[in-house]
Amino acid sequence: MANGDITSSQLCGWLKARHLVLIDTLARTRNMRAAAQQMNLTQPALSKMLRDIETMLGFGLFERLPRSMPPTELGEHVAAYARGVLNDTDKFVAQINKLRRGGHGHLKIGAIFAATFHLLPAAIARVKDQRPLLSVEILEQTSDKLLDMLERKEIDIVIGRFREARHRQLFDFTALGPEPFALVGKARHPLARKRARPIPIAELRDWPWVLYPAGTPIRERMDEAFHDAGVEPPANTVETISMPTFLQLLQSGSSIAMLPVPMIQAHLDTGRLRILDSDLKVQPLEYGVIHRKDAPLSATARLFVDALIAQGAERHAHA
Repeated sequence: MANGDITSSQLCGWLKARHLVLIDTLARTRNMRAAAQQMNLTQPALSKMLRDIETMLGFGLFERLPRSMPPTELGEHVAAYARGVLNDTDKFVAQINKLRRGGHGHLKIGAIFAATFHLLPAAIARVKDQRPLLSVEILEQTSDKLLDMLERKEIDIVIGRFREARHRQLFDFTALGPEPFALVGKARHPLARKRARPIPIAELRDWPWVLYPAGTPIRERMDEAFHDAGVEPPANTVETISMPTFLQLLQSGSSIAMLPVPMIQAHLDTGRLRILDSDLKVQPLEYGVIHRKDAPLSATARLFVDALIAQGAERHAHA
């Protein structure tokens, strides 16, 4: 096989699950002894298995360095494939076991924080009405981290936004609507007093801020707004992606923050937070439901995507 291209039938004929486990384990540990311990095999047995795999593929998967075994360039691709297959296997086993017990399977969804306040709970309720025994797992994170997980097949669906050009080649995207932002502070914040005109951006810079981390879409938009106004971004800052941390810092001091309106609507309604009228305007960011192009959605995942789209349409029809 080393002298010609590998065919799918050849690969399926000799590649075994334990080969994939070896490749994935060694790619993560980069150490033969550690991999052998994790797989409960001897190092000689593991070395022979690796040589057999490399012989059949016709190229080396790992470099043999004195203190580590990092994947080769081709080895990185093979390791990513192995991890994807093993993740698929984990999901398959979990779903089969759930179905055998009379359940409706398992769905793992990654979502940006704003989606978890209104859109996602309503969609879950819709799906649960039809499949009450469906197990739904929610992971809240930033879009870049969620899309990395989706690429590795660690989650089924993402509610977020593209962060790199290559994402458009890897994933399908269906828009769910814009995510509006508002500048807020606590109800008795000094900036919440009525003014004849909006607060100038230059004045905002002097207050303490709670910010999303650098590299997140809202942070990029906010930094651009300061730059366009010819004002340096705030220097007195705390960075976080935790909504409880945002709220605690806003309530306990004089900090201000630019936050997605869906995340804070309940706090605006109760008067705990106030929108601050200012010259700092951040344009809404569109987000949507994202899934892999190379993997068809399961019936359950399709049901959930349809529920999200329907819920998004209803929400904006009443906006």
